[in-house]
Amino acid sequence: MQDQRIKVSDGATIACSVSNAGPDEPRLVLLHSLGMDRHFWAPVVAELAGDMNVLTLDCRGHGESDKPEGPYTSQRFAQDLREVLDAIGWPQAVVAGASMGGCVSLQFAADHPDRLLGLGLFDSTAWYGDSAPQDWEGRAKRALSEGLEPMVEFQLSRWFSEAFRAQSTPVLQSSVDTFLANDRQAFANTCHMLGAFDARAALSQIQVPTTVVVGEQDYATPLVMAQTIKDGIAQASLHVIDGARHLTPLEVPARVAHELRALIAQCQARA
Repeated sequence: MQDQRIKVSDGATIACSVSNAGPDEPRLVLLHSLGMDRHFWAPVVAELAGDMNVLTLDCRGHGESDKPEGPYTSQRFAQDLREVLDAIGWPQAVVAGASMGGCVSLQFAADHPDRLLGLGLFDSTAWYGDSAPQDWEGRAKRALSEGLEPMVEFQLSRWFSEAFRAQSTPVLQSSVDTFLANDRQAFANTCHMLGAFDARAALSQIQVPTTVVVGEQDYATPLVMAQTIKDGIAQASLHVIDGARHLTPLEVPARVAHELRALIAQCQARA
């Protein structure tokens, strides 16, 4: 795994890691969810080790990447990814994301289709609904006024099934630690971005193999949102994971890796 820090066109620095399997192996980008960082994907990357080149990055405002003043936009996040791909010399890749990372992946598909070979959308949505601006504004205000610690119990109940939480795995504490390490203002800026996000009009323009995955118990981005994406993208397939909740790459990494392998095989067959 090679860690890099790449300066993008507006002056911000994006931290990323590249796992190199060789120049002839597939190239996969993995984008994390809100409040996490690139290490969110570590369990899935471990499952894929040696079989493909994998890029993970800290979206701006997260992890070791810069946290510039807002506003943040999904278009800027997608542009960051394009510029990181330029810097590491990847002309095209399969791009996959979870939750917020899925939103950024959709935006990347809309804005930079020439760089996209396939699309993986885990626990994601194309739009959070009519009340999204108010809902996300409330979360942003709470983060700024109270900090992130009062949100932890709520987040854990959304992220993971009761069965998974009962196991008290190290993943739980690691997720909490990463969440609490967030900069309050950057978190709020990202909440505003998600409240404004709407990629519904772009779905019909996406012309690459697409895998949509959702946990059966996900009530943050429930099945109806996944179904909307599947119905809107011509080459999309939908997979529901029994018993899982919102952060499937952490709760069931082997299953997520399986879906990513299948997506890449589909992309290779199409090439």
